Amino acid sequence: MPRVYTRLGEWKLERAAMDRSGLSLGFVPTMGALHAGHRSLLERARAENDRVVLSIFVNPTQFNDPADLKRYPQTLGPDLDLADGVADYALFPSRAEMYPDDYNYRMTEGSLSARMEGAQRPGHFDGVLTVVLKLLNLVRPHRAYFGEKDWQQLLLVQGMVRALFLPVEIVPCPTVRDPDGLALSSRNRGLSESGRALAAAFPRILREPAPAQRAAKALGDAGFGVDYVEDHAGVRLGAVRLEEIRLIDNVRL
Repeated sequence: MPRVYTRLGEWKLERAAMDRSGLSLGFVPTMGALHAGHRSLLERARAENDRVVLSIFVNPTQFNDPADLKRYPQTLGPDLDLADGVADYALFPSRAEMYPDDYNYRMTEGSLSARMEGAQRPGHFDGVLTVVLKLLNLVRPHRAYFGEKDWQQLLLVQGMVRALFLPVEIVPCPTVRDPDGLALSSRNRGLSESGRALAAAFPRILREPAPAQRAAKALGDAGFGVDYVEDHAGVRLGAVRLEEIRLIDNVRL
């Protein structure tokens, strides 16, 4: 079972001891509600590093909708069970520990973050990049692992690391999907049985060889509320709403 750190001061002492040992460190940042996709990230980190750190922090600054934050699942016990055997340490800090400045200082990107998810969720990527930067500074990993399901987020994190000369390798990991093709997500558990069955059409329609505008119409005709479908650098990204649950995905063109 991972050793849990709720106080960042205690974690810093542990991290300093690792510097003296010369061990390599892999890092998987999460908001909890872990599933097999997160497990795959942890297993990749385990295979490539001497030690693995998992963070579990429901980051309030990336939620533009307070109701979405309130209903986000928090399942620390099962999360630690899922990480057993692959994570050595788990950071579980409070908001006060992570934001002693009350979010007065933040990381902003001025181009890609304004599109797609950023256009639909104003301020979202400021919150994402700020908390990732904080976590990378706290953990100081050799490698950090991010799933490709959040493709726009991955590109922005990679860009931030390059721009700020951060000494960490960002490792992209393939999206893990259910047998019917739906990308694994903690949000899927909020769907009804019929909604879950319909959700499988989302990635299938994204993959169809048609312009993005036609894919958006097909999703709407299938019963989804469509926030966007957009092609970027050889990848089609989409976000839809189903039964008040928001799903995102992307496929290679």
